[in-house]
Amino acid sequence: MTHEIIIAGFGGQGVLSMGKILAYAGLMENKEVTWMPAYGPEQRGGTANVTVIVSDERISSPILSSYDVAIVLNQPSLEKFEPKVKEGGIIIYDSNGIIKPPTRKDIKVYRIDAVEAANEMNNTKVFNMIVLGGLLKLEPIVTLEGVVKALKKSLPERHHKLIPMNEEAIKKGMQIIEEVK
Repeated sequence: MTHEIIIAGFGGQGVLSMGKILAYAGLMENKEVTWMPAYGPEQRGGTANVTVIVSDERISSPILSSYDVAIVLNQPSLEKFEPKVKEGGIIIYDSNGIIKPPTRKDIKVYRIDAVEAANEMNNTKVFNMIVLGGLLKLEPIVTLEGVVKALKKSLPERHHKLIPMNEEAIKKGMQIIEEVK
């Protein structure tokens, strides 16, 4: 099965690293993957997005014009990518960054209160892992164990003490994501 995903938001929200961890977990589980980031010259505060494809089969091109899943973390990203979600696809949005929620009726829309949950966990840096947990609840593209392996492989050893907190954040995201009717 092939999953074509766009993750979009502001720089500093962990958009690129969320995509990288997802792609790395796919690699750890012997899947075919692409990871294609796009961002402005600003490191924080500018727009950033990443396209991730995870597949059981070879991937012909990393360039996509439509997506199975769009994770949007701010209003400009929602406006740009909502029309590009395939019919029957999924939009996941964080309630904190969206003023006007998605309006399409031919896709499934899910809200995740990730900023609020990260604040409750007293660590805003796990925001992106909470969102990733929401995605994995809806679309088990990779396993939680695969994500933990990816974190161990991609994080410098001095940050390995943070892996249990990231795992907890992923589980929290799996619990709090909810469909918007």
